[in-house]
Amino acid sequence: MVPEVFDFSAEEVMDELLAEAARAPMHGDIPIAAGCVFEGKLIAKRHNEKQIKKDSFGHAEILALKDAVEILGGPYLTGVTLVATLEPCLMCAGSMLAHRIEGVVFAASDPKGGAVGSLYNLASDPRLNHQMRRLAGVREKESSLLLMDFFESLRF
Repeated sequence: MVPEVFDFSAEEVMDELLAEAARAPMHGDIPIAAGCVFEGKLIAKRHNEKQIKKDSFGHAEILALKDAVEILGGPYLTGVTLVATLEPCLMCAGSMLAHRIEGVVFAASDPKGGAVGSLYNLASDPRLNHQMRRLAGVREKESSLLLMDFFESLRF
């Protein structure tokens, strides 16, 4: 059981995002999903769309943040927590900082590109003017299996 440090069940939201991530391979994208939680409710969720849109900005996190800005009337997303099936990369973590989100929850770590604890830690870098609460490892096994199955399918 994951300790709840946010005003929502991280496990329940992650379950919903894992189902969303499973949709990405249908159009050739890596099975990663992200969502934005505000006042305990998942208000936006997206999966990767880099391949289908032929756009390197098509990361699930960027798409979910854009949706949340539209829903909440941005530009800042104070009180929002981003939940992702994979640790956000440098671009996504930078965007999360720019939007002033409250926190980040993720499933699997990304030792080759993760920017909220693995390779970099933008979530709590004291040199930056904003920090985010962080919870890692929520449904890590399920997310890792989804990613491994996807990449294995490309080899055969």
